[in-house]
Amino acid sequence: MAYDEELADRIRDSLGPEVAHVVEKKMFGGLAFLVGGNMAVAASGQGGLLVRADPDAAAALLRAGAVEPMEMGGRKMTGWLRVTAATVTDDDTLDEWVRRGVDFAKTLPPK
Repeated sequence: MAYDEELADRIRDSLGPEVAHVVEKKMFGGLAFLVGGNMAVAASGQGGLLVRADPDAAAALLRAGAVEPMEMGGRKMTGWLRVTAATVTDDDTLDEWVRRGVDFAKTLPPK
């Protein structure tokens, strides 16, 4: 399945002026948005978003049942979250998830 191009456009809109400092790259079957070479958020090829978050915050979100862990090769990826498309249908909620990913990516050393 190809990533949702409308969702990718909404992510760009959510990034606002910060989009000038973000690099887009096709990865994981979707379109990732990288800050300093680190993935912040992606329009997933499986639908919805992939969001990189602080592992401590991610654990709390997982316990609350708000998201699912991202799995790659059968392995759960700590700090990587899968957010369903239904969860981000409104712009305010999408903005929250995009901001969470961007804010965390900014804390990582540039690649």
